[in-house]
Amino acid sequence: QVQLVESGGGLVQAGASLRLSCAASGRTFSNYAMGWFRQAPGKERELVAAISASAVSIYYADSVKGRFTISRDNAKNTVALQMNSLKPEDTAVYSCAASLRRNYGLSVYDYNYWGQGTQVTVSS
Repeated sequence: QVQLVESGGGLVQAGASLRLSCAASGRTFSNYAMGWFRQAPGKERELVAAISASAVSIYYADSVKGRFTISRDNAKNTVALQMNSLKPEDTAVYSCAASLRRNYGLSVYDYNYWGQGTQVTVSS
């Protein structure tokens, strides 16, 4: 019932910036906690950032804190991930995920709906 579509990925050099966007269907988007995950080849999917339904609570992985910013616009049914000072180790497929709960969780199992993913490649 809920569909998520990511956009904004690409190939950039180390130190550059990218802004990822996730567009959600449905009229209950404002009730969902949202998260951004990433998965590199040979590695497990990991939570990069998460935001509660009201945006009161926000989480960042230690590896991206200070460089990435998550935000949401409930009026437009979108969530964004601003990525600055990109490093080669940020290279991965980035996926948007939605939880049916208002508060975010830290596990992949806390999320109910997933986008198709968008590739981010950072060259050195």
